[in-house]
Amino acid sequence: MSDKYQGFIQSPIGKILAKNLGLPSPMKLERYTAGAPLVDGTVLVGGRGRLVESLPGLLDTLGVSSTAIKPEPDGERGGKLKGLVFDATGLTSSADLAALRDFFTPVMRSLEACARVVVIGTPPELVSGGEKVAQRALEGFTRSLGKEIGRGSTVQLVYVADGAEAATASTLGFLLSPKSAYVSGQVVRIGAQGATSDVPHVDQLTPLSGKIALVTGASRGIGEEVARVLARDGATVVGVDVPQAASDLQTLMKELDGDWLTLDITGKDAPQRIAHHLKEKHGGVDVVVHNAGITRDKKLANMDESRWDSVIAVNLTAPELITRELLDQGVVNDFGSIIGVASIAGIAGNVGQTNYAASKAGVIGFVDSLADDLASGDKGITINAVAPGFIITQMTAAVPFATREVGQRLNAMSQGGLPVDVAETIAWYANPGSSLVNGNVVRVCGQMMLGA
Repeated sequence: MSDKYQGFIQSPIGKILAKNLGLPSPMKLERYTAGAPLVDGTVLVGGRGRLVESLPGLLDTLGVSSTAIKPEPDGERGGKLKGLVFDATGLTSSADLAALRDFFTPVMRSLEACARVVVIGTPPELVSGGEKVAQRALEGFTRSLGKEIGRGSTVQLVYVADGAEAATASTLGFLLSPKSAYVSGQVVRIGAQGATSDVPHVDQLTPLSGKIALVTGASRGIGEEVARVLARDGATVVGVDVPQAASDLQTLMKELDGDWLTLDITGKDAPQRIAHHLKEKHGGVDVVVHNAGITRDKKLANMDESRWDSVIAVNLTAPELITRELLDQGVVNDFGSIIGVASIAGIAGNVGQTNYAASKAGVIGFVDSLADDLASGDKGITINAVAPGFIITQMTAAVPFATREVGQRLNAMSQGGLPVDVAETIAWYANPGSSLVNGNVVRVCGQMMLGA
């Protein structure tokens, strides 16, 4: 599906109208292509704290060129930057926050289009006093910068617990690359649950090589794209969908050299059937993606029992029961990753979606309820969630034009996202190098202006 408004506004006449009428002018976002470098350009590194000295080496392992020398704003490519990484872990008082202005202000005009900005801090809940104040302030700074940076660029905050510094590579690789094209204004925590074990070494191009990935709702839309991206990263994908989607599911899985299972995930025996299939045919599973979901919209005054129950059953209860069965039977392998698909509706709410919003907020609660338990175990299993905003799919194409246009423009990028944007975020969670990323909910929404 395409964004016709975005195509028009990039035309000569569209550019004139946008300038004269003050219309949103969304920039075409750069997205990752398999085999391409993570960063096409140079990243400026600065700050003071626990990571500043190791950052150039970490970026080098990702094949990312970095410098500590600020460029002259000469407008030439040689003076342009594709990214900024600032280590703010050494800021321990409100007075120290001036270091943010000192670093960023002189170089903001040196950024290329679709640039990436990452600020690294310490989880405020793990420190106290003035340091807690300064670290919490980073959230307001990064979210505001994300809304003003423009030109398809993004800004993120990564809180790294003391002792988890070596586990930042996969997260930096994701947030500095086009893989995070529609992710902005987000806060990521690494090692905040207290687990700071060694992170497995992975191949940067195929980090999921030899891994088994279960994807529910895999036959089309976001689920199809998740399956494709996980397969690109080396995983053997086991797609699950309802019997009515069997033909599309089998065609896709054959293309990806994967496996499939057709069933209703709300069926009484579905968790046992999935666990048995994974254990007997694949010896276990490394990545579990709870993508399957439905909507049955009505205002609450008109909400019948079947609409309510079906949405809760598919979107929330089934992922809970399937996950519990896989964990209880020991089907999830060491350093495995469980990923739920929530929604911005579960954070901000939507008219006519009390059932859907409740189910998606419940997914976030599901992550919260399991994260600490998994972190205290000895298998290194993590659980996280993505919360998509307006993603352009066949389903959103059926939304009335005016509603669709508003939904696409009310974010810092003035456009809708693509299924691949959700898939890339899930692949980052699934990367074994992200084994200390636990209990996070990252919004794939272009940084919505309202409610989030």
